[in-house]
Amino acid sequence: MKPLVFHPIYSQLNLPVRHRFPIQKYQGIYDALLKKGVSSAAFSQPKAVTEQQLAEVFCPQYVRALCHGQLDEKAMRRIGFPWSSQLIQRSLTAVGGTCQTAHLAAEHGIALNLTGGYHHGFRDFGSGFCLFNDLYFAAQQMLKRIAVDRVMVIDCDVHQGDGTAKLAENDARIFTLSVHCERNFPHRKQQSDVDIGLEKGTTDAEYLETLEQALILAFRQCAPDFVIYDAGVDVHEDDDLGLLNVSTQGVYERDKLVLDWCQREGIPVACVIGGGYQRDIGALVNVHLQLFRAAGVVA
Repeated sequence: MKPLVFHPIYSQLNLPVRHRFPIQKYQGIYDALLKKGVSSAAFSQPKAVTEQQLAEVFCPQYVRALCHGQLDEKAMRRIGFPWSSQLIQRSLTAVGGTCQTAHLAAEHGIALNLTGGYHHGFRDFGSGFCLFNDLYFAAQQMLKRIAVDRVMVIDCDVHQGDGTAKLAENDARIFTLSVHCERNFPHRKQQSDVDIGLEKGTTDAEYLETLEQALILAFRQCAPDFVIYDAGVDVHEDDDLGLLNVSTQGVYERDKLVLDWCQREGIPVACVIGGGYQRDIGALVNVHLQLFRAAGVVA
């Protein structure tokens, strides 16, 4: 039984009508997995990280101001959410979920969080619906383990993992790989260890071939002890913000490629679901479920 991590708070955030962020999808994925026969015993519920823990990794002044509603309006607009105590508690729990997923993956070889992938979070500011960078935070936690000297973050979200790249740029222990749409948010890219920017309209065959070459290049440069995989589905052909044309089957084959690679190399992998912005929540959930198919959680 593959370990899964979920908390109802992932989908508990009151947003303005027609807000762009599909907050319902997390509960939708959980419900769909149960409907497909996944036992509730497969799920564990994470605890929120603390403000103090975050301040050990990110700028303490930023952490304090955000957690206590003291960021200015411009900074909150850059994040994309109105401030609320509910937003903060949800974000702290999501980061805790990715950390718990990472520790479970170290024990079981693989684990999956039903949220995560907040890769536009920087040391001292948030951006693009990301308050705190859970990928980098979890990587730092894993590096405290005796058996982990190097962590690779494989980011297949359609948007470049700019926050992760910037946070890790001077840390040789964290290797960053981002395969994304070049002409898409963020407009100002950062420098990952390996960056592959795809053209608008890229379809399955080119996408998968490019990803495979990127993995070859990344694993030649880095021999990680642990992988964190951001399986964003905003690469999908029906995504409102993606600009690529990858099919549902292509998303499955992408996830299978990454997970099979990690398994073949004997490297534990912690998965997060990343971005996905179709307004049809049922259709969006179905695309996210491809990660769980690829992991063997569901058929």
